[in-house]
Amino acid sequence: MGGREDSEPPLKRVKVTLTESKNSSDHSSITDPVASSLGDYMARPLPSQGDEETIGKTGVIKRSEFIKVITRALYSLGYDKTGAILEEESGIPMHSSVVNLFMQQVMDGKWDDSVATLRASDLLDEKTMKSVSFVILEQKFFELLKKEKMVAALDTLRNEIVPLRINVNTVHELAACMISPLQPVQFEPSSQDTDGASTRSKILEKLQKLLPAALFIPGNRLERLVEQALDVQRDACVFHNTFDSDLSLYSDHQCGRHQIPSQTSQILHAHSDEIWFLQFSHNGKYLASSSKDQSSIIWEVKGDGQVSLKHVLTGHQKPVLTVSWSPDDRQLLTCGLEEVIRRWDVTCGECLHVYEKNGVGLISCGWFPDGRGIFSGMADKSICLWDLDGVELECWKGQRTLKISDMAITDDGKRIINICRETTILLLDREAKFERLIEEDEVITSFSLSKDNKFLLVNLINQEIHLWSIESEPKVVSKYKGHKRARFVIRSCFGGFEQAFIASGSEDSQVYIWHRESGKLLLALPGHSGAVNCVSWNPVNLHMLASASDDRTIRVWGLDHLNLRRKVSQSNGIAHLAHQFNGRT
Repeated sequence: MGGREDSEPPLKRVKVTLTESKNSSDHSSITDPVASSLGDYMARPLPSQGDEETIGKTGVIKRSEFIKVITRALYSLGYDKTGAILEEESGIPMHSSVVNLFMQQVMDGKWDDSVATLRASDLLDEKTMKSVSFVILEQKFFELLKKEKMVAALDTLRNEIVPLRINVNTVHELAACMISPLQPVQFEPSSQDTDGASTRSKILEKLQKLLPAALFIPGNRLERLVEQALDVQRDACVFHNTFDSDLSLYSDHQCGRHQIPSQTSQILHAHSDEIWFLQFSHNGKYLASSSKDQSSIIWEVKGDGQVSLKHVLTGHQKPVLTVSWSPDDRQLLTCGLEEVIRRWDVTCGECLHVYEKNGVGLISCGWFPDGRGIFSGMADKSICLWDLDGVELECWKGQRTLKISDMAITDDGKRIINICRETTILLLDREAKFERLIEEDEVITSFSLSKDNKFLLVNLINQEIHLWSIESEPKVVSKYKGHKRARFVIRSCFGGFEQAFIASGSEDSQVYIWHRESGKLLLALPGHSGAVNCVSWNPVNLHMLASASDDRTIRVWGLDHLNLRRKVSQSNGIAHLAHQFNGRT
C-alpha cells in the first residue's frame, strides 16, 4: 500500500484529513455480621509474646485455629465421625463448652436459657448481644403464637423484644401478628414446622452470622481460604489464560507464556487485496473478514479448531470497511466505504436486505442488542437507526460521527458510542437524551468496547492505545505502547480469559499482545509480510486469535507447543499448517 508522510492522517477505510483528524432492610441490624472478635472481650497473649504454638514456615498460622478450621470443614462436609475424632485426638475442641451449651439450648427451643447463657458468659458487646437476643426472642414469639399462647406472646413482645430498642419496623410487624392470626407465616423463617428442628437449625445459622468468628467458625471458612489463595495465584499470573476449572490444589498455579496464542496454526488465502477488518462471532464458531477487494468472507471454525471458507459475500461496489455479527450469529452486516450496508444470512450466504440513504454514504454499522434493528454512521456525520426492513426509526443530525467512525451500542441498548470529532468519542444516552464526551489529546483512529460494556479500548495516531473506564465518569486506567502506527488505521481488541489481554495489529507486520491490567507487553508475533490492520480474539476458544493484513492473508494463531510437526498443504483456498495442536482449548 502506498505510503505517505508521517504528518498525514491514516489511509484506507478512514480517509482522515488533518482538518478532520487531529424484607431485608428491616432486619439489617440483625443479619449483618458484627465486625468484632473474641479478642475484644477476652485477654490473650500479644503476638510478640509468642506463647501460642504455630505451624508453617512463616509462623503466622496458629495451630489451634488451623485445627479448628479443618474440624469445621469436616463437619460441613458431613464427616461428623472424623471431625469428632480430630477434636479428641488433637485435644482442641471446635467450640467452647459455653458455645456448645448455647447451641443445644437453641436446638431444644430453650430461648430464655440461651439468652441467659450468652449474657452470663460476657463474651459479646452490648450491640451484638441485642442483635442475637432479637433473633432468639422473635422465634420465641412465633412459637408462642403458634401454640395460641397469646398472653405469653404479648408479654414477650412488650417486656423482652421492645426494650431492646432495635429493628423498630420489624417490631411493628410482630405487633400486627397479634391482630391477624395468619400474619405470622410471613415473618417466621419457615412457613412450616415453626417449632421444629428444621426451623431451629435455620435460626442457629442466622445466629452464627452474628457471633464473632472466634466463637463460631463459619462453615465455609476453609473453602474461602483456599479460594482466596487461588485468586491470588491467578491474579499474579500475567499469562493466565485458562478457565477456573483448570486450577488445581495440588500445585501453585502458573500458566506461563505458552498459554497465549503465539504460533501460526493456519494461513487463510481467499481475499485478493488488503484485508481491513475481521471479527469472530459471539459463539466463536465463525470468523468474518472484509477487504479492499469489495468482498467479505464468512469462515467456519470447525470442532477441531481448523478454519474453512464458508461463503464469499459479493455485491458491494466499493471496499468493505467493516462487518458486524447479529446477537444470535445467524446474520451478518457488511458496510461498504461510504456506500451501503448489506445484511446476509450466515447459513446460506444470501443477501437479505440492502440499507441505503439517497445522496449519503454509510460508513459504519452495528446491531440493536435484541437483533431487531441496525444502526449506522453516515457520511454527513449523522447517526441513523433502522428496523430490519429498512424503515428509519431515529436519526441524530449534526457533528455526531466522522468518516473514520467506529460505532458500538451497549447491551442494554441505551448508549450509542462513536467518534464524533478527531479527538473525541461521544457517549450518547438515547433514553436520557444525555451526551458525555471522552476527550483525547491525540487523533483517535479506532476503538473497541469491552464485553461488560465498562471499558473502551482507544487507538491513537501517536502509537498509543488507551484503556478508558466508562462506567461512571470516564477516565484512562491503562496505556499500551510498542506497536507501530504511522500511516494507516490499526485496530486492537480485548481477549483471553475474562478479557485479561489486549491485542493489536501493527504497521511493522507483527501482532502485539499486552497484559491488560499491568500494561506489560508480553509478545510480538511475526509472520505477516504487510501491515496488520485488525485482530480478533475468539470469545469462546481462549487460545485462538486471528489477524488481518495488507499481505492479503489472515493468520490464525494457536498455542505454541514444542515439537510441532508442520505440514503445509493447499486446499479450498487455504494454506494449512498441520500439526499436533490446532489452537483449541
